[in-house]
Amino acid sequence: MDYQDIRTLKILEELEGNHTPSQRYLSNQLNISLGLVNSFLKRLSKKGYFKATSIPKNRVKYILTPKGALEKSRLTYAYVQHSFKFYRDARKKLRNTLKQLDRQGTQSIVFYGAGDLAEIAYLTLQETTIKLVGIVDEEKESKPFFQFKVQAPELLNNMNFDKILITKFVSKPSLVEKIMHFGIKKESILTF
Repeated sequence: MDYQDIRTLKILEELEGNHTPSQRYLSNQLNISLGLVNSFLKRLSKKGYFKATSIPKNRVKYILTPKGALEKSRLTYAYVQHSFKFYRDARKKLRNTLKQLDRQGTQSIVFYGAGDLAEIAYLTLQETTIKLVGIVDEEKESKPFFQFKVQAPELLNNMNFDKILITKFVSKPSLVEKIMHFGIKKESILTF
């Protein structure tokens, strides 16, 4: 499943809802340009996935067609399959990494990133004797993560840990450099 399929699915989901989304709303929801939303809508309309009707105040209401509902179902199924595969693969790789760290005597770890990968890592960590002592993420600072509160990366120096595992989908080399600027040794940083 590629990004185009995911965007198509999200657009069809939004169009199926009870509200009438504007192109600007879709642009914000999908984090893409307004022009790209317009292009997607034209392409999907030509394929017969929805019909557009005018409503007052120069607004357009989108109505999903049976063909559009069928495509949304197909894409939803593909997305679920893709998600399960991602979960299984991530769990397997994390299990191998964390069990190896456990055998090597690692006692404590910090996660850098509080997203989906961190959640999978947290569940996998429960199969080891390694203790999670903190989680940092500049984008989710102060938000809850299981029984933890996400901290600012600047607080890494105040944490006592053996290893830090990057659980964030970003450029790994630049993030490793950023972490090293906080005084963390490169050999303590694990990428996934």
